[in-house]
Order: sequence, then structure tokens, then C-alpha cells
Amino acid sequence: MARTVRLSRASAVRGTVASLALLATMSLMGCPRDGSADRPARDDSRSPEGSTAATSGKPSPAAPAPAPAPVARGVPQTVPAVRGYTARNGPGWRPAKGARVVADEKGPLADEARRLAADLRLPFAAAPARPGDVELALRPGQSGGRESYELTTQDRKVLITAPDEAGAFYGTRTVVQAVRTGGGLPEGVVRDGPDRPQRGLNLDVARKHFTGDWIERRLREMADLKLNQLGLHFSDDQGFRIESSSHPEVVSPQHLTKAELRRITDLATALHITVVPEIDSPGHLGAVMNAHPSLQLRDASGTVARGAVDVANPQSARILDDLIREFAPLFPGPWFHLGSDEYRALMARDPQTSYPRLAEVARQKYGPKARVQDLATGWLNDRAAVVRSLGKTPKAWNDGFFTGGVVTPDKSIEVEYWTGKEIGARQPQEYLNEGRTLVNLNDEYLYYVLGQPNQFVYPTGERIYRQWSPAVLRGTVPVPKGPTTPDRIPGGRLAVWCDLAHAQTPDQVASGIRLPLAAVAQRLWDPRVPTLPWVDFTVLAGRVRR
Repeated sequence: MARTVRLSRASAVRGTVASLALLATMSLMGCPRDGSADRPARDDSRSPEGSTAATSGKPSPAAPAPAPAPVARGVPQTVPAVRGYTARNGPGWRPAKGARVVADEKGPLADEARRLAADLRLPFAAAPARPGDVELALRPGQSGGRESYELTTQDRKVLITAPDEAGAFYGTRTVVQAVRTGGGLPEGVVRDGPDRPQRGLNLDVARKHFTGDWIERRLREMADLKLNQLGLHFSDDQGFRIESSSHPEVVSPQHLTKAELRRITDLATALHITVVPEIDSPGHLGAVMNAHPSLQLRDASGTVARGAVDVANPQSARILDDLIREFAPLFPGPWFHLGSDEYRALMARDPQTSYPRLAEVARQKYGPKARVQDLATGWLNDRAAVVRSLGKTPKAWNDGFFTGGVVTPDKSIEVEYWTGKEIGARQPQEYLNEGRTLVNLNDEYLYYVLGQPNQFVYPTGERIYRQWSPAVLRGTVPVPKGPTTPDRIPGGRLAVWCDLAHAQTPDQVASGIRLPLAAVAQRLWDPRVPTLPWVDFTVLAGRVRR
């Protein structure tokens, strides 16, 4: 927000006198009066022009600024790579002296233009554009989808057009990266846009506290890579990490305040990133159970099932729904993640015998053929109904979906496929055959699990870059029959899980995910197998960083 500074009359006079004194001193020292210390002053009497000017009393005309050096021809070097480029003859564009970023000051692209201007250290100005400028404009009828853009470099000007603000923003990221890697943009036209609509990072802030500043740095890194989704898993056995007014008793000492969360979501929105909240249940709820031990699930022997809530107790649903209703409005995006994975009762070999009370309640509620899985499915469906009532689309992990029961998981719930290793886990093809969409978080490639427990190995960018694609949902082999189009597999996320929270520092996590995140960005943006050798890709990924 701009501030207005009021000066007294005396202050103004003193400022004027000081300015005149400084100007006189600069003249005596031979300093340029226009502040351009990198070129000689025009009143230097040792030069012929200075002598003439001093004798005639007329100022010499300013020499025109030299034209910037041409930009080398070739496809702009970016991560992810641009999907289409048509070369033309011409000098290209560099951010030279006098260049500006131009857009309608009151239009929808003003924020994107100002951000680009700040990144390039250029002034922002209102239209019309002139030679040397970068101009942003919306073209609602332009083909390619809302995240697509065209970038035309011609006659030392750049024009970014897009059907929506998101596409224009990604065009600005191409400009910034092209300047970092090649000094500017070559003459020609870039036509670009993503293959998959969901592209991002999943972050476990429940098991390990990450500061708001650290998360904001990841958002900026993601935006440069044209990623658009941050999953925030903030409730688990080890912690509940966002301030709560409805149930403050469940919140861990180290947590994000709602003010910090607001800054995160505001920045994400400005960078065209959607933050997806996740409160995992009925498993992974230990932090909530610590404050409400009476709601913990117990087996037939009375042993506590760690992190699991008793879904037969109506009070359990009340607390979860309170939290969902409190947090859903704090996240402006369209999704809310309900977890639903690794519920202890369903990880037993015989849930009916191990948890007879759940089996009994299931029969009472859903009929004589109902089982424990039906009670858990009903729990998921009920939470999904709450999420939909709040205007959100529910998501859940694949091992929370079961077949053969009397209760069927709601078809509106988006499946996030992470594993085939759990008891009863089904092949991705089965979900696709049911008409469901699957978001790819394949734990074989995309799980960055701190401490590498349970045979997990830190993912490498090279392996993702060479072997993974959105269709590789489980293990190392693509689904055999599809459909694997973006409407059925809308994308994926690299996932950071903090099982052994102290195994790495936040800085080590940031360093460890840098190349895997860049590789994920490439594979979700362009469906083609990458042609740039991995070694060259790593060099390029380093050059495009801030």
C-alpha cells in the first residue's frame, strides 16, 4: 500500500537547498547529472562536444541508445520446455534500457505485468506498447485452454496473449526463464500450454513443522516451473499444524497461525497455485485423538489402534465435521482432501473378528451383509457430503476405496492413487473402469519419505524424467488399457512425507526435491518423452532458478 508523506514548509526548503548543493558538488566532480554513472557526462569540457556546448551555450543532443545485441536463434530454454516454437528472422528481444512491461493498469493482467516487471527489473507502464516493451493482453477466444499462451517476439517487442490470466502468467515465466538462460527471447512465436491440469507438490506439514516463509519459497519455485497445486497435509498422528478456533485443544505447539496461512494462500493465488487442504481420517488422526482419547479405536482386546478414530462413535463425526467446516473456507481452491488411507481396522487380516463392535454397528446401519469396510465407506461418504455442501470437490487416497460391499464410495470423490502395496489395494485400471479420475502420486517414483523407512528410497529427478509418466500410476508399468487422457488422469504431484521428521532439515528437503520437482513439471507439462539429455536438463534446471 502506498504511503503519503507530508513535509513541512521548512523541511521542503531545507530539502531544496540540500539538493542544489548536491547538484553543484556533482558538477564540480564531473558526475553525470542524470544519475547514469556508467557513461560520461555530456558537459565534460575535455571532450569536443563539451567544448562546443560550453562555448555556444546550447546543450548537445543526446546520442540514441545503441540497439541491444541480437538474441541467438533457437527454442527458448525453459523448464518445462515450451511445446511449440516457430522461428522467424529478426533480432529478438532483450530487456534493454528503456524497456517496459505494458498492460492495462486497471485490467485483469495488471498483477501479472507488475510481477514480471519486478522480476526483470523493468518499469511497469500502461498501454500502448512501443519498441523494446513486453506487452500482456487477454484474448478470450484464443485456442489452447485457460493455461495456454502465445508469445510473439517481433521487431524488438514481445506480446504475450492468453485466454485467461493463468496462461498469461505462464507466458511471463517463459520470458523470465529465457532471460536467465539466453539473455532474452529469439525472434518467433511460442505456442505453449500444459498437458495435465493438476501439477504440483504435496507437503506433509503435520509430522514436521515447516515455516510459512519456507512454504512461500516453495510456492515461488513451483510457479517458475508452471506448477499449479500444493497439497497441504496438516493433520496426522504426530501433529495438527494449523491454528483452530473450533478445536484449539488439538493444535500442536508448533503450527501455522491463520494469519500465516492467509499469507500462504494469498501468495499461492497470486501465483496461480491452488492449495489443497487435507485432514486425514479415519486413520492418521493421532493428534486429534490425543486430545480426545475416548474416541480412539480399540480392538477386541482393548488395545488402541494408533491414530485411528472410532467411526462407530457419533462424537467422532462431530469433531471431524467441525474441523472441515472451519478449514474449508480458509482455502480458496475447489478441493478438500479427506485422506481415508491406512485405517487400522481395515489393515487387520480379519476386521470383523478384530473389531467386532465396528462389525456390529455396520450391520445395524447397513444391513446383515454389511462389514467393517462398509462402515468406513459410509464415513468417507458422509465427510464427502460435508465437503460438497461447502462448495468443494472431495479427494481421497486410493486405499480408502473398496469393492464388494453394500456401500459404494461416492463417485464424486476424486481418487489420488499412491500405492498398490496395502492390503486389498486394487489396480489403477479398476478405478478407471469404474469411470473415476485418478491423480498420480505413485509411491514408486513420487514419494520423498524422510529417513527412507519401509523400503522407501528418495526419488531421483533422473528416474522420473526417464521412466515416469502420468499413466504410470502403480509400480513401473503404465496402465495397460487406459483411458489415460487428461480428463481421466488429470495430473500428479511429488509428495514429501515426514515419517522420520528429523532425518532432514527443511533446507535439505528443499535441496532434495529440487530436481525431482523440475522433472515432474516437465513430464506433466509435455506428454512427449523428453529429448534433452538428463545431464543437460540438470544444468538447465540450475540456470532457470532465481
